[in-house]
Amino acid sequence: MGTIKTKGIILVERNMGDFDKMLTMLTPGLGKISCAARGAKRFRSSLLVGSQFLCFGDYILYKTNSTYYINSCEPIEIFYNIRKDLKKLEYASFISKIIIDVTNENENSYRILQLYLNTLYMISETDKELEFILAIFKMKLVSILGFAPNIRMCGNCNKTEDLEFFSLKQNGFKCNICGKQDTSCIHMSKSTMQAIKYIVMSPPKKVFSFNIGEDATKELELIAKLYLNDKLEKDYKMENIF
Repeated sequence: MGTIKTKGIILVERNMGDFDKMLTMLTPGLGKISCAARGAKRFRSSLLVGSQFLCFGDYILYKTNSTYYINSCEPIEIFYNIRKDLKKLEYASFISKIIIDVTNENENSYRILQLYLNTLYMISETDKELEFILAIFKMKLVSILGFAPNIRMCGNCNKTEDLEFFSLKQNGFKCNICGKQDTSCIHMSKSTMQAIKYIVMSPPKKVFSFNIGEDATKELELIAKLYLNDKLEKDYKMENIF
């Protein structure tokens, strides 16, 4: 096979012997792939930066049998502000773990990659609360994966007004009457409801372009956490990273 040109970001880097690395990379067209970076640990290696966790760049790969190898890389963004801040690195690592779980090889991952990059940018370059960024990421990710919640009407009676509850059982909004009869429901303010609508409907590039109050933020964080855990059937916790 000839060379393959692709953009990609390093999700995982593992040492392989004294000088090499085995990497997990997310690409828009190839999906999540494993690739070897020969000599990447050498001080003068041209792959020294391009083989590091969170490096996003233009890569030239080649494939032998079932293994990809990195021929060269031109870094585009290394998210330096994340690397130098332990708390930001903790959140970026947690998000990366989720990305690893929901991506596969040989699938179009463009929208997931776009969301991932924009989430990392928000962590790196803005002063938005990290939990707020994480909540938006979670809700948008499950929507991209095909679990977008019903945001147009009550999932039980189809009423379009007084949508005051989010139902984990019925995947979306419920009115103030039906929601009280569903034990999986979480009460939400109008601001939270509007925020969820915006997250689900907006493109990944604009998904972070809003702010809400402290109480609504806490509601959004709880709903996003429980909804993602329910749909991915896994109890994600920050303390599992470091």
